[in-house]
Amino acid sequence: MGDTTAGGRPAGTGGSTGADLPAGASGPQLARAVLDAAKARREASAPRRRSAVGGGGDGQRRLRGYSGPGPDPRDPQLLGAVLSRLVKARGWEQPAAEATVFGAWERVVGSEIAQHSRPVKLEDGELTVEARSTAWATQLRLLAGSLLKQIAREVGHNVVRKLHIHGPAAPSWSRGPRRVRGRGPRDTYG
Repeated sequence: MGDTTAGGRPAGTGGSTGADLPAGASGPQLARAVLDAAKARREASAPRRRSAVGGGGDGQRRLRGYSGPGPDPRDPQLLGAVLSRLVKARGWEQPAAEATVFGAWERVVGSEIAQHSRPVKLEDGELTVEARSTAWATQLRLLAGSLLKQIAREVGHNVVRKLHIHGPAAPSWSRGPRRVRGRGPRDTYG
C-alpha cells in the first residue's frame, strides 16, 4: 500500500497528528476516523453562514424550499383576498366604493328602484340620479333618506352624503347644423 506516509497515517490527511487517529486502526475503522477528522477540520475552518430560514437582522424571515403542511404566505391565495389587500394598501377604498355605486346600482338600491333610475354623476359626495319619469323622480325624492342609508350600508359611510334627483331630460328638437329660434313644439313631457 503506497497510500500511507512514513508515520503510518493515510496520505492526504495533511497536518493531522497521530492523536487524531486511533492507534492500531485499520480498514473501515481507519477510513471512518479519517472522514471524521476531515469533517471536523472543514467545520472548524468554514466561515459561519446564516441560517436558511433565519434571514438577516431586519426581522423578516426568508423562506426557502417548499411550504409544509399548514398555512404559509407562499401558498396560493384567493383572488378576492389578494385584491382587497391591494386596495387597502394603495388607499383605493374611496374610489372602489364610488365605483360600486355605479357598477352594482341594482344591488345597492334594490331591483325595483334600479329599474326606474340610474346614477349619473358622483362628485364630492353628491350623487346625481336620473329617474325614468317625473313621477319616479318625486317618489325617489321622498325616499332620499332611506336611499342614503341603503347606499351607506352597501358601500360605506361618507361615500354619498347628498342625493340630487331629477326626472328625464326632454328630447332635443334641434337636429342638424341650423336652428330656428322660437318656443319649439308645444307639448308636455313626463
